[in-house]
Amino acid sequence: MTKYASTTTVSSAKSKAEIEAIVERYGASQFISGWSADHAVVGFTMRDRQVKFVLTMPDKNRTEFTHHSKGPRTAEAALAQWEQACRSRWRALLLVIKAKLEAVESGISIFEDEFMANIVLPDGQLVGQFMRPQIAHAYETREMPALLPYVPGDK
Repeated sequence: MTKYASTTTVSSAKSKAEIEAIVERYGASQFISGWSADHAVVGFTMRDRQVKFVLTMPDKNRTEFTHHSKGPRTAEAALAQWEQACRSRWRALLLVIKAKLEAVESGISIFEDEFMANIVLPDGQLVGQFMRPQIAHAYETREMPALLPYVPGDK
């Protein structure tokens, strides 16, 4: 099976702009994006929740970019392969966000369920980051994690 959008010619910048336009169209009140050497980040505020997606970028030095079946690629060819992989990831992120928003808009799902893992908690951690170790522990020990203290009206 081939990777989604593995032959796309749509630039990463255009995909990011499309993500921004889509979240705005579905009601986002804020949008941010940024990047570092190995990650890109897209965040938005919608329905009183902050949502963040961290997109891991492929390592330029991976063999899949630097080599092919006949040996090493030229530096230009390796860069072109890496850029293609980046474009593909951006298209996939666009697809995911658009599908989640449409599922909510169509009444198939609710916002918190679709974006749960990517909702930012007050300490800056994502719900998914917070819950993954607790889920693993619950499966290993068959014990439920302790409930978070909740005080109605507490912010």
